[in-house]
Amino acid sequence: MTRSTPRTVLHRAAGSLAAAGLLAAASLAGAAAPAQAADTPVFTLGGPAETALHPYPESGEPKSSTVGISLNNPSEDEENGGFGGYFSLTFDLSGVAGVADVKFEGEGNPDCEVTGTKAVCEDWGIWPGLQDVVDLVVTAADGSENGDTGTIKVTGEADGATFTPFTTRLTVGGPDLVMERLPFKTELTPGEKQQAPITFANRGTRDADGVLLTLRYSRGLDIPQRYFNCEYTVDDPGEPDFGSTTALCSVEGAFEAGATYTLATPLTLEATERAYYDTFLYRIEEDSAAQRTAQRAGAAFEPGTGGELKAVPAKKGPAARSADLDPYDNQQDVDFRTKNTADFVAYGDDVAGAEGSFVKADIGFRNEGPAWIGHIRSGEDVATVDFTVPQGASVTSKPERCRAVTADGKYREDQTSPAPRYVCNTSMTVRDGSGLDLPFELRVDKAMVGASGAVTVRNIWLQNPELPFDPKPGNNTAYLVLNGEGDGSDSGGATEGGDGGSGEPSTPPTSSPDPEESESGTSGSTTSGGSTAGTAGGSGDGGGLASTGSIALIASGTAAAALAAGLVLFTAARRRAARHS
Repeated sequence: MTRSTPRTVLHRAAGSLAAAGLLAAASLAGAAAPAQAADTPVFTLGGPAETALHPYPESGEPKSSTVGISLNNPSEDEENGGFGGYFSLTFDLSGVAGVADVKFEGEGNPDCEVTGTKAVCEDWGIWPGLQDVVDLVVTAADGSENGDTGTIKVTGEADGATFTPFTTRLTVGGPDLVMERLPFKTELTPGEKQQAPITFANRGTRDADGVLLTLRYSRGLDIPQRYFNCEYTVDDPGEPDFGSTTALCSVEGAFEAGATYTLATPLTLEATERAYYDTFLYRIEEDSAAQRTAQRAGAAFEPGTGGELKAVPAKKGPAARSADLDPYDNQQDVDFRTKNTADFVAYGDDVAGAEGSFVKADIGFRNEGPAWIGHIRSGEDVATVDFTVPQGASVTSKPERCRAVTADGKYREDQTSPAPRYVCNTSMTVRDGSGLDLPFELRVDKAMVGASGAVTVRNIWLQNPELPFDPKPGNNTAYLVLNGEGDGSDSGGATEGGDGGSGEPSTPPTSSPDPEESESGTSGSTTSGGSTAGTAGGSGDGGGLASTGSIALIASGTAAAALAAGLVLFTAARRRAARHS
């Protein structure tokens, strides 16, 4: 059987173009020395270790399952790490003769030809990373019996490449573990608890030899019990994830086909003080070493130290049988909304430099809690830091996540030359106690006293800037002050030593006369103690911002140099104090 698909046509075209390109390059190179051969790449074939087949029915058509075969190219070079050549995959089907019927009818499959108990599929191009290459549609063979089993071996071949083979097993019948959905209360308040009597059924054709219960709950939820037959891990705080806890619980016993089970003691699910939008996932599978390894996904787990988690029959009579051996009904999840708030506090910086010099500034915000904010379902960014560049300066280096916009915050096609304003989105999660630290480098084009630019943390939508969870919008704005003259205040969004919750914004410099008419050579006054809010990883706490200084051109010559040096030394001293406080 030979089939053509749009993907096959594209790959063939790509292969033809690549070949043409190589011929052209060779003719242009003339008698140049041949290139050195690179190391032979090794690609790994994979897929599910085992797939259960629905038993062949007494009447009607058999129900099919899909076995997806994958191919992993370990190269991390997305631009140059691909394999640009034809390859073939060979499937040895002799091991499932009389057990299963196999068809190569998946949408997007490459060209495949089946001859007896052998199938060969051809394709072009292997891109870096893991990719699906062939879908097998499998059904129990006519005459097969419950428990019959066999294997399919997959090998690969290509000029200039090596393939690690893969073997998958097909078995007729098996357990079908189905997780029942619990009627949780989903509108909560911090500290509220409710029971979670996890209940599941085995609707398959044979017993399950032990079950693996997987529990995953996001940062605002907690299950205080820690069972000794469960192991636990928490997402790395440095990773952009939901700060979730995952528990893997191995429950021993024979879980009979047709029976329903529940936990001997219900779990307790609690909305903590940092809850806001949260998700709880609960999943059941037959236990095995391979299943536990797959669920761990390389993370480090620690065993619990409490009692034993057990499951007991929930009903005396058998559950309704089902011909459905469906791995997609093993899992349930539920979303919770907790009535809570999060205080996002912006912080700015005080920097100084003479005309023509370059200065570095740290700006951003901190989530002072109590809630963490995560857009778990939509994946939408939580907030944006909106930064207006101070007058007389231009940005020479910005964080990668920031993009240039026009002065009124609109789209700007030019992302290379300095812009008057920048917006920097967070990820889809902002944990309590964390935030966004944004290092900028600016050039002082015209040295002016007290020039400032607003640093505002807001909603990602410019037309609707309010943060719906933040009860204190007054501290959403701070200022980056360039060559400021202070009176004991700072550019942070919260007063020094406070909790960031005053609700009052930092005060920017007042409007000034025309710079040309302002008094020149004004020496910059120092601000009183406290750490700057702009230190990397800072909390946003600090002193106050200069509130009355005029914006004036700094005189050239000795006075300008003295002023610049004094301000630089002062800023450096404050930062050293911040790092050691």
